[in-house]
Amino acid sequence: MFGYMKYNRVKNFINGNFTSINSEKILTITSPADGTFLTQLPCSNSSDLDEAVNAAKAAFPSWSKTPIKERVQVFFRYKFLLEKHLQELATLGSEENGKTVSESIAEIEKCIELTEFACSLPQLVTGETLEVSRGVECRIERVPLGVVASIVPFNFPTMVPNWTIPNAIALGNCMIIKPSEKVPLSIGRIAELLKEAGLPDGVFNIVHGDAEIVNAICDHAGIEAVSFVGSTKAAQMVYRRVTQNLKRCLALGGAKNHLLVLPDAAPDMTAQNVTASMSGCAGQRCMAASTMVGVGPVNHIIDKICMEARKLVPGENLGAIINKASQERIERYITEAEQQGAAILVDGRNISVPGKENGTYVGATVIDYVRPDMAIAKEEIFGPVICIIRTNTIDEALAIENANPYGNAASVFTQNGGAARYVIEKASAGMIGVNIGVPVPREPFSFGGWNESKFGVGDITGKSSIEFWTKLKKSTTKWNPEAGVNWMT
Repeated sequence: MFGYMKYNRVKNFINGNFTSINSEKILTITSPADGTFLTQLPCSNSSDLDEAVNAAKAAFPSWSKTPIKERVQVFFRYKFLLEKHLQELATLGSEENGKTVSESIAEIEKCIELTEFACSLPQLVTGETLEVSRGVECRIERVPLGVVASIVPFNFPTMVPNWTIPNAIALGNCMIIKPSEKVPLSIGRIAELLKEAGLPDGVFNIVHGDAEIVNAICDHAGIEAVSFVGSTKAAQMVYRRVTQNLKRCLALGGAKNHLLVLPDAAPDMTAQNVTASMSGCAGQRCMAASTMVGVGPVNHIIDKICMEARKLVPGENLGAIINKASQERIERYITEAEQQGAAILVDGRNISVPGKENGTYVGATVIDYVRPDMAIAKEEIFGPVICIIRTNTIDEALAIENANPYGNAASVFTQNGGAARYVIEKASAGMIGVNIGVPVPREPFSFGGWNESKFGVGDITGKSSIEFWTKLKKSTTKWNPEAGVNWMT
């Protein structure tokens, strides 16, 4: 049915080697961009996970005792290899995910920045020492947890894994990563580069599969902590299951990000940012803007947004949707909104790209006069669609933003500093933008939302991640018996 398979069948990566997966459940992986048959993915089972955990456990004593200044040397070299192979990694990511090559390049550039931060960790985890009484010293130091796991989504095949890989491993942990079964190729190349950079065997392992292996990771007694990125429904399930097993979990879920546009906003800059926010990576990112809340007379800005949206050409500067089912789901949202009275200003349904007829595309879509009670206004679309809700005041707009159960991001477009500060203070979201459509903090500032966009304490990147990947060891020492004993000793 699919013909020639471009890449070899996917294998796990355990103890420094690619190992075959013996499974009767085999998934077919095709490129969303043009339908090319890329590879086959056998789904691992619990015995495959046991092998990976055992390899990580065996590697942990030596790796954790390696001084952190030596551990980060691996990531200095890894950063160089990411730069050296940037174009190759970007092409592979674009092929299996469907995003444009330029978007994949930006993704690898973010991986490089994340790795740079990991290289700075020796300066951030120096510990503390204090003489608390004459001759008595208290010390705090951070130590790794042990074997940890990271479960990552399809939308960023390299960046989201690199949210966790450099920090968790540089801090002394050994890792098992479970990539999305929809994009299994990029992570294998990352494993090769880490090994080339000098990472010892067993410190980093890959186990491929579907929900069965996710559940096995949640339940495995040999895994100390689990990070997860995916939908809110799945994040809730993973968080409950991991914490029920009495271990740490940080689970990032979905979002419904609102852009508040005021009449005084700079029209060109606003239109460009709103359009880029809703369409970047074909809208398949948790920081995408899917709802614009227009405050007062903003027709002049909406007209420019429509002009910008029409510049996006599927298959050229707008990437593909991950699969047919997702494409159909997005188009159902658009059709339902139209049937409920919304106005389709730019319609991205029924797209066929010449030469890529087997690709799965949705064009940029702008929908006006959406009501807050419509499904398209409340639920995560995960496509290049912006729906516009009309309000008269900032408070009405904030009420709409704050009523949604998620809390990843919110932005305001205005030239009024007081209005911007008001939104920053009042919006119930973990990441706020002013005149920027995708307010992702740069390193060392951390990535993380609020409410039903995140379950667990702390953030997944930046300084905040140190707390998640380590635990504190406190020691008190005394070497002067002649000082006697008091309440402090």
